[in-house]
Amino acid sequence: MAAADGLGSITLDTSQLNMAVTDPAAWATAMNNLGMVPVGLAGQQLVTDSICVRGFDPNLSMMSGITPLNPMLPGMGLVPQPPTAEVPVIKEIIHCKSCTLFPPNPNLPPPSTRDRPPGCKTVFVGGLPENATEEIIQEVFEQCGDITAIRKSKKNFCHIRFAEEFMVDKAIYLSGYRMRLGSSTDKKDSGRLHVDFAQARDDFYEWECKQRMLAREERHRRKMEEDRMRPPSPPAIMHYSEHEATLLAEKLKDDSKFPEATTVLLTWIERGEVNRRTANQFYSMVQLANSHVRRLMNEKATHEQEMEQAKETFKTALMGILTQFEQIVAVFNASTRQKAWDHFSKAQRKNIDIWRKHSEELRNAHSEQLMGIRREEEMEMSDDDSTGNPSNKRPRVDESALAAQAYALKEENDSLRWQLDAYRNEVELLKQEKGQLFRTEESLTKDQQLQFLRQTLQGMQQQLLKIQEELNNKKLELEQAREEHTHTQAMLKILQEQLKKNTKELAETNGHNEPQVNEINVMTVPLVNQDREKNSEKRSQPLKSEKEALLIGIISTFLHVHPFGANIEYLWSYMQQLDSRISANEIEMLLMRLPRMFKQEFTGVGATLEKRWKFCAFEGIKTT
Repeated sequence: MAAADGLGSITLDTSQLNMAVTDPAAWATAMNNLGMVPVGLAGQQLVTDSICVRGFDPNLSMMSGITPLNPMLPGMGLVPQPPTAEVPVIKEIIHCKSCTLFPPNPNLPPPSTRDRPPGCKTVFVGGLPENATEEIIQEVFEQCGDITAIRKSKKNFCHIRFAEEFMVDKAIYLSGYRMRLGSSTDKKDSGRLHVDFAQARDDFYEWECKQRMLAREERHRRKMEEDRMRPPSPPAIMHYSEHEATLLAEKLKDDSKFPEATTVLLTWIERGEVNRRTANQFYSMVQLANSHVRRLMNEKATHEQEMEQAKETFKTALMGILTQFEQIVAVFNASTRQKAWDHFSKAQRKNIDIWRKHSEELRNAHSEQLMGIRREEEMEMSDDDSTGNPSNKRPRVDESALAAQAYALKEENDSLRWQLDAYRNEVELLKQEKGQLFRTEESLTKDQQLQFLRQTLQGMQQQLLKIQEELNNKKLELEQAREEHTHTQAMLKILQEQLKKNTKELAETNGHNEPQVNEINVMTVPLVNQDREKNSEKRSQPLKSEKEALLIGIISTFLHVHPFGANIEYLWSYMQQLDSRISANEIEMLLMRLPRMFKQEFTGVGATLEKRWKFCAFEGIKTT
């Protein structure tokens, strides 16, 4: 429900008022609370004219169709503007559609409030009647401004959030009022309002956003002001290139663009753009800069000539001024003679005397200045030109110009000669560098070839040594295999002969029992086992030195703590820490010589196939 509609219903519906309409004082109070001048009633109004609307006609909206004025605007609302300190605060009864607000006792101190939080738009309202609904609260406080949210509690208080900050001040004005619902006298329908500032996170967030926006605007304004006051930056200098160098050379030739071109050339040189490839271009540009020396010397000579002419003109004008001062002083001297002096009055004589003294001072000053100019000319001129004739100065100026031209030509000749020498030196350096490059390239290729050949030879030698060691090992293995083969063949022959004899004896007798055959078999098996033990003893040669015994002990301990075995590289890397001179082949040969203590197994499949050594001495003890 709009606030204007509620107020309009208040003016028309007299049944909701708690007082008689015929009571003039009560009606005047109600009209003053609404900010309207009582119509047709005599007496003094209760609220001052600064709060009420002057000449307000409540029937204006009904007759003209104009939208009714919002009574909550400043100076026009249900709650009047805060009066000044001189005017005492007068609070009146406020009548609403569903309730009535009675003002507090004026003799009591004003209700206390907390410090206002920044950007506060939320108020705390306590002391509400128990039967007060959210609609009644909105009806009372929406006259202070637009309400965005109402959070009502079950314990007779609520929080109201307004759209703007100034609306909170109007709501605080209602603190201390006693609220009564309708005409009921029940305690649940009445309560004393306590309105205070509330600290809400939404209000503080909006206030912070607003402050940040204002700070951004202030920074932007300052930046714009600084940009406006900052002097314009110099134009950026382009990077060096052959095209830019050609354009710069053309600018160096132009007298009007020479200062700008020299700035660019100086920047390029300071950047380090001069190198062996661009030295000739930079030298030509430096030469172009040097070519302006003659022009500058000519300009200097011209300016000197103009200065001499100006000095002559100034001296001539000064001599004319001095002559006129002499004439004026002569007039004053003639006037001071007794023949004319007696006819002047005392005041006239005084003025003439003052003027004469002033003219003499000026004449003496100009005379000293002219004498100083002549002394300077005498010091500058030679002994032949001591007469001070100004006509003799022009040949001297011409001679100085010729001398400047001759000096410029000499400098140009020297620069050309130096340029030629620089070109010759550069050609010689290029030739020498070219020869050195060829020599260095050839020497580098030869050195690389020799180094490569040395590396290949070292690799081949190492491969040969490895092949020789492998060959020796293979020879030993072949010899051992041959011995075992011959021994096994001999044993087979012996066994075959024994078997033949035994079979013949069995066939002849046929009366012998089976235990004898078993004895024969038992006798043959130990023989074979003895032969095998002999072969293994032949393979397992005795230890040669104490070092080998020590190595066997260390290797046994190492492999014992590695139950899954270890490859020869891992074992060799461990033994290297104890003896750096030992090799992997030596360790492998030592392991192969002791088959009862160490055995070799293959693990993995395909590319992951790996050969590992294991400690097996304890396995033989367990089996026995």
